[in-house]
Amino acid sequence: MLKWMGLLTLGVACFVGFYHYNKRLLDWLRFQSLGTRDYIVERLGLMFIEVPSHRILLGLFAISFGAGSLVFLAFLPEVFPGLMFGAIVAVIGWKVPRPIVDWLYRRRTNQFVFQLVDALNLMSNGLKSGLSVVPSSGLVVQEMPDPVRQEFNLVLSENKLGVPLEEALNGMARRVQSDDVEMLVTSINILKETGGNLAETFDTIATTIRERIKVEKKIQVLTASGFYQGMFVMAMPPVLGFVFYQTDPDFMRPLFTTAIGWVLLAGVLLLEALAFFAIMKIVKIDV
Repeated sequence: MLKWMGLLTLGVACFVGFYHYNKRLLDWLRFQSLGTRDYIVERLGLMFIEVPSHRILLGLFAISFGAGSLVFLAFLPEVFPGLMFGAIVAVIGWKVPRPIVDWLYRRRTNQFVFQLVDALNLMSNGLKSGLSVVPSSGLVVQEMPDPVRQEFNLVLSENKLGVPLEEALNGMARRVQSDDVEMLVTSINILKETGGNLAETFDTIATTIRERIKVEKKIQVLTASGFYQGMFVMAMPPVLGFVFYQTDPDFMRPLFTTAIGWVLLAGVLLLEALAFFAIMKIVKIDV
């Protein structure tokens, strides 16, 4: 009787809370669903990957609520652990695609900046041979691989359709969000108006980018040891848990069959996630 009274009280409290904050809740749900979908579609579009928005939303529901439902069914007839771990999987499945897309975008941006050194040297040689900025950019499209070829090809295509070169370059800077690209675009736009030696400017920017990349690589080497040590420490709890379960299953079984064990497992997962974000925050150094 007390159990049913508690469930009824919880249901009434949830209904009252939802009724009172329904607008805020609906706005939050709309932001989490459509906002995440639009963000992913926008990021993929910046990488020249066209995916319909309805497919993105369907995929989000599949890897979040779909995976969470499978976890819940796997724990049946135990309802409480199924709900807890199913909810955790659903939240993780909903949140994971966005950082993955951000990682893909950062990787493409870093690849673009790395290729930009050779592209600037190529454009500088074109300017020294008597070409202007647009034909020099055409050399980049002909000789360089993606993604730098895609970006400069879009700039030239927009320029052929009547878009001013300055505006087309600003569009490239918006698509490839990097200080190096911003510096390049600003230099071209200023020197086209005021006059100056673009070839020498390109050589200077290429040297600056090359030296910055060297510093970043050196920092990655110095922080790699701390990163892998942190990953090793994070791997110890699940590995030791697996070993203990194989050697003495009866000793470890309450961890998976009792409410206290489920709470402890959820706490371990939470601490592992916090440790991962702390390690990534420590080893990440911006140059």
